[in-house]
Amino acid sequence: MSHGADIAPARAPALPDNAVIATLTAWLHKLNRLLMALSMIAVVLTALVLTYSVVSRYFFQAPTDWQDEAAVFMLVGVTFFTTAFVQHHRGHIGIEAVAGLLPRRVNALRLFVVDLASALFCAFFTWKSWLLFHEAYVDGQTTSSTFAPPLWIPYSMMAAGMTLLTLQLLLQTLARLTNKPEHAA
Repeated sequence: MSHGADIAPARAPALPDNAVIATLTAWLHKLNRLLMALSMIAVVLTALVLTYSVVSRYFFQAPTDWQDEAAVFMLVGVTFFTTAFVQHHRGHIGIEAVAGLLPRRVNALRLFVVDLASALFCAFFTWKSWLLFHEAYVDGQTTSSTFAPPLWIPYSMMAAGMTLLTLQLLLQTLARLTNKPEHAA
């Protein structure tokens, strides 16, 4: 059983047999690693921003009106920009009890169906996210606070992150279709 809190770095999955899919997977993984590094920096910045806010309000009675939204925007980016990396490593929480009971071919079919359904759902979510981004950008939507940052910022991060996740799922599904069976390799 795998757990999301394991400290040891997981080995990257093997590249697909298909050269085109393998190249796209390698490029996407490099992009995901860059986004993961930027996301780690964003989490630290978020902690610093919120700490500054507390110190500023408590010790200097100087309210800030930007820190909550800046922190939320950064956390939205971190959440969505890291999903494809987690999916690439299959780091999501999964129930493996059924996998152990099924024959290998049935389990492979189950994994394919789950990947395909996930890709379709994420593709729909991606499409809706880009529509939401476009609407916020065109209409000039902002938050309701006095700081009032534009809403297209978090919506664009959500849409871009979902695009990467959908691409990751699509590549994994195509790899599952094109890879040679394990016993033949």
